[in-house]
Amino acid sequence: MGRRKVTVIGAGNVGATAAQRIAEAGLADVVLVDIVEGLPQGKGLDLAEAAPVVGHDARVLGTNDYGDTTGSDIVVVTSGLARQPGMSRDDLMAKNAGIVRSVVEQAAKHSPDAILIVVTNPLDAMCHVAMQASGFPRERVIGMAGVLDSARFRAFIAMELGVSVADTHAFVLGGHGDTMVPLPRYSTVAGIPITELLSAERVQALVERTANGGAEIVALLKTGSAYYAPAAATFEMVESILLDRKRVLPCATYLTGEYGVDGLFVGVPVVLGAGGMERVIEIRLSADEQAAFDKSAGAVRELVAKL
Repeated sequence: MGRRKVTVIGAGNVGATAAQRIAEAGLADVVLVDIVEGLPQGKGLDLAEAAPVVGHDARVLGTNDYGDTTGSDIVVVTSGLARQPGMSRDDLMAKNAGIVRSVVEQAAKHSPDAILIVVTNPLDAMCHVAMQASGFPRERVIGMAGVLDSARFRAFIAMELGVSVADTHAFVLGGHGDTMVPLPRYSTVAGIPITELLSAERVQALVERTANGGAEIVALLKTGSAYYAPAAATFEMVESILLDRKRVLPCATYLTGEYGVDGLFVGVPVVLGAGGMERVIEIRLSADEQAAFDKSAGAVRELVAKL
């Protein structure tokens, strides 16, 4: 039956690092696609040459040709421009929408049964573009954002309390970015809500640091943006799907009435398995939480309207 096949579109830092994690876990053969000639081939060859040392037999192929992606189980979309100085979010959105539309059309043609994981920003809007371009059902178009946001929140909780990250769990809803909605009463350390362990002020400070997590790293790096944690978060989603683990992970998914939202990609907890997004986990929100969630969904709706 052969190994599974994952295509990663975009051989930049996020794409190449995600390809590395997938291959080194021995999960699947990886095809790294990019428009730039030589870039995916060079990174693919470099990763293949690491395989004897790491000890895995997954193949990594770098290519400019979508023909090589035929029959992929999962297609991860990381291609797009990072924001340049002086570029508005709207400029970025228009450019990236064009890129995402084009790559998804090509990938979907060669792998009509694939599950799409969208990573390109602005994330929630790019999911809409990918769903339209592919014609795939909502189960097979999922955005990676919440896993990253909750990883950041968990890291900050662990630092704050001096405990293992393995025992921290975070619950994050909403759009990716400034309007994300972390739910502290569902965020726990070994099952204990952080609201029992930290003052309201400290909780709020961690929430704000999480929402600005990407910007904090951009400010430090000065050129480029985060990629280790985004690639790790992408890998976690790929693994849950390929191994049919049915992990409950926060992902951008197309809501059809859940949480009072219809026809919009918003981050909510979902079960990820072999079928892709197998179901939405819906919880009752307090009035404040629902208001924050509605505000987040409204911000996504505005972006999508501009498309």
